Amino acid sequence: MSMIRGVRGATTVTANSAEVIISATKELLQAMIDANGIEESHVASVFFTTTPDLDAAFPAQAARAVGWWEVALLGAQEINCPDGVPMCIRVLMHWNTPKALSDIRHVYMHGAERLRPDMYPTNKIVIDGADEHVNG
Repeated sequence: MSMIRGVRGATTVTANSAEVIISATKELLQAMIDANGIEESHVASVFFTTTPDLDAAFPAQAARAVGWWEVALLGAQEINCPDGVPMCIRVLMHWNTPKALSDIRHVYMHGAERLRPDMYPTNKIVIDGADEHVNG
């Protein structure tokens, strides 16, 4: 039986430019797709957020760059938390899948794993630069 599952991902960028934001989000989405075997036709929606220091582009544009044209997309801005990770893009994908919660692979890249240290090292993926570390 399929259930709706949340797949999380996050990355950070080094500049507030449209090219950098879209490129980093595309990289993150592709890693989430590859790690979980996600197909657009099974995705209910994708929610994107950015920290207040990123406003040069909508990260949702990256979904079009990976070929997703029909899925519902929404973007928002994170609160300006003093202890937050700066220049951060977050993704929450709502995915219809028969996988158990414990089988979902969440992807954190380029320093964004600091957001959820409690999730490591079990069953999560951390990509730092060109190196991929699969834990669990």
